[in-house]
Amino acid sequence: MERLKERERIVFLDYMRVVACFLVMLVHAAENFYGADASGLAGNVSYLANESNRFWVALYDGASRICVPLFIIVSAFLLAPMREDMTMGQFYGRRAKRILPPMISFMLLYTFLPLAWGGISWEQSLSDLGRIPFNFPSMAGHLWFMYPLISLYLIIPVISPWLRQASAKDELIFIGILAFSTFMPFLHRFVSEELWGECFWNGFHALWYCSGYLGYLVLAHYIRVHLDWNRSRKLLIGSLCLVFGALFTIWSFYLKGAPGQYIETPMLEWAWEFCTPNVLCATFGAFLLFSCIEKPETPKAIRTLSDLSFGMYLMHLFFLNLWAGIFIGEGGAASPSVPVYAAIPLIAICTFICSAITTGLLSFIPGSQWVIGTHRKKVKA
Repeated sequence: MERLKERERIVFLDYMRVVACFLVMLVHAAENFYGADASGLAGNVSYLANESNRFWVALYDGASRICVPLFIIVSAFLLAPMREDMTMGQFYGRRAKRILPPMISFMLLYTFLPLAWGGISWEQSLSDLGRIPFNFPSMAGHLWFMYPLISLYLIIPVISPWLRQASAKDELIFIGILAFSTFMPFLHRFVSEELWGECFWNGFHALWYCSGYLGYLVLAHYIRVHLDWNRSRKLLIGSLCLVFGALFTIWSFYLKGAPGQYIETPMLEWAWEFCTPNVLCATFGAFLLFSCIEKPETPKAIRTLSDLSFGMYLMHLFFLNLWAGIFIGEGGAASPSVPVYAAIPLIAICTFICSAITTGLLSFIPGSQWVIGTHRKKVKA
């Protein structure tokens, strides 16, 4: 058996991808202890049963909010700017073949597979099938991430010429605009729902084209090309930024979380969006810390998990719901079978292991790259 398809590897990105994948599962494990939705995950309304849930959800989930930006940065680090010898059509074709077949496959799985254990009705299943051309199915909320990722892939060929010739100062100006735009979620919640041109007939505000996940793409490029800090400085500043950003994120949830009351989820998660200043700060710090990994090559286990991470992300909600039911039990989030401080990480760890094993086994099946994004071929000795 040969290894997963070899390519030039950047060791610390493998570690980052694996950690980000686990943190996604930790975030979703924690949602079972404040989501008021019947699925157990956070919907429009949240409910914290007691003070213990308030504290541990804030800690685990708040500290894990860097997961999505880290995934964005990994993609940006590897793909932006686009290779000069590649056309826009070639880039789009390669990216589409990489992500669209697995994405569509799991949309269909989340639409129909829950019927097998009564997790969804035929009526809802058929409704979800009709939604697939326009959005993710109701049982696959985590697939929202695929749409910003597709958006970044669409813009990479457009922004690549600028990235190749931009100076460090030019990129810092753009990153500064991005950093300013990350305050908009706070302003939307506490000042005005409409900012800088937003109104019911116009959703494109003044910073629209200089905000969002594109900023993480430029940040990744700036760090890779222009940031020449030594390892000691990266460790110091990275640690400070990660701790400060994570503590603010944790505190923001704890501040708004009132046990025993139904709370609008956007207000409870007022500083938990992935494009907020605190998450940006923590992500920058985490990226600096990961970049300090100086191993000559990625250990086999980490390399394999890194290659399997896309499939693990796609399928993990199937296992997460199973393990949440086991560790929470009949007592519900208010009185779980396992104390909440242990239940959240245990749900995430068991989900991670099951997703890794399942994706790994599927990767040996010919054509598995169209479902999980990875395929390992058997070869003659």
